Parts: sequence; structure tokens; C-alpha cells
Amino acid sequence: MTLRWISATALALTLLSAAGDASPAQAQAGEAPRPVLVELFTSEGCSSCPPADALLRKLEGTHTATGQWIIALSEHVTYWNRLGWSDPFSSETFTARQNDYGDRFQLDEVYTPQVVVNGDRQVVGNDASAILEAVRQQNGTSPLKLEIPSITAEGGALLMTYSVSGAVPRQGVEVYVVLADDLDTSHVGHGENAGRTLSHVSVARSLLRVATVKAAEQRTVIVALPERAGVQYAGSRHLVVFAQLPGLGKVLDVASRPVPQTFPTTQLAVAAVH
Repeated sequence: MTLRWISATALALTLLSAAGDASPAQAQAGEAPRPVLVELFTSEGCSSCPPADALLRKLEGTHTATGQWIIALSEHVTYWNRLGWSDPFSSETFTARQNDYGDRFQLDEVYTPQVVVNGDRQVVGNDASAILEAVRQQNGTSPLKLEIPSITAEGGALLMTYSVSGAVPRQGVEVYVVLADDLDTSHVGHGENAGRTLSHVSVARSLLRVATVKAAEQRTVIVALPERAGVQYAGSRHLVVFAQLPGLGKVLDVASRPVPQTFPTTQLAVAAVH
């Protein structure tokens, strides 16, 4: 993924307004950006979702004035599929994750588009000011540090090493790995968006919990790529790894790294290397 600054648009003005109280220390040149995970729950069958998809394209990979780096995931849910268009990027994994968030935030029902910021706040997914305010509030530094030292391709699999350092909470953290397409485009044939060509960034193709960590560690996991393909894809991809408190609690840190382009892109399976 390419890091970029938000251009001088209305969105940038909203961003600067929401983040305008940055302290001098936060504004110092060279300070490492604090990554913030922005999860968008969306569907190609939902007429309210394309504006949220477009907003995520503008936000993904940007730095805010208060020093956050936005790492986005587009997670396509399945419950719109019965209404005329089966979203090719949808998965029950993301539907279940959104339902669990709904329980945690005590919502009467889940909805699209919905954004969850760092597992800490949920807002309507096409409300730019609400999203940026939720991002701005993620100003505290985490005592835990998550990094991806390496990703290497071997045949039809990846070897990915992640490290957890610093202070790990007593209850531990759950480490998740997500394989995401950098950019996908789809022509919608039916449903509320019939006839439209939609674009999505950072499209989650798989999300798996690979470990529960209770102390600092470094571990390598095998990201296997079976022959049976899901949606065929010939573009670039990246891995997103994040550490989240149990019960879909707060995300304490998140990292992202491009995937080597030396193998067929298919669905994902993960097994730990012991």
C-alpha cells in the first residue's frame, strides 16, 4: 500500500478541522505515525454503501494532522445477498464479526455501511466527520507494539513473521491476520446498485485469528494459498495484522505490509509454525 496525504478537498478540510488541536509534540517532524484500524462493513447490494466505499478510498493509507496512520479494511457482509445481488467479496466471516461488534456495542441491529475504529467506537460508514473524530480520539499510545518483520513467498504459501513486544495486558491479546486486495472493481448486475461499476480498496478476503498472546513473542505463521480460488484476482495484495483485546475489544496495535507477487492469488488458510 502507498502512504499518501489527503489532498486539499472538502474531506481534507474536515480532517484538519477534526484534528486541529494537535499538540506541538504530536506535530514534531519525524514522529512515528500511530496506526489506527478502520473497519468498514459494506455490501455491493446496499445503495447507501458506495459513498462509504468512496470515502474509505480517500482515507485508506493517509496520515492525520494529529499523527495517526489510517489502515483500512473493507469487510463485505452477506445479508444483502438475498436481495438480488450476491456480493462476490462477501463472507460469513465478516457478517459474524459485525454481529459480534453489534452485541458488544449493544446495537438493536447491525447495518451497512458501518465503520468500527480500533474496535473502540462505531459510526455510520459514510459520515466523514464522525469517522475522523473517532480516529482523532485514538490518541493514546499503546504499551504494546506489533510488527511484521518479514513476509516471504514459497510456492503456493507465505511465511509471515510477526512480533509482539512491550507490555502485554494480563488477559492477553488476540492476533488476527487479514489478506486484503489493494483494489477491486466489480460491475453489479442486479439489486439496488444494478448497472453500476463499484471500486473498493483494501478488500478483506480472509480474516483469521492466529494466536492468543500473553507475553512478548515472535512467531512465524504459514499463510497457505490453496489451489481452489475464490474470486480470481491478478492485482496486488497486502497483509494486515492486528492485536485486539479478547471479545472484540480495543485494537492495541496494527501493522500492514505488501504481499510478494510470486504466486497465484486464491483463498487463505493459516496454520501456526511451532
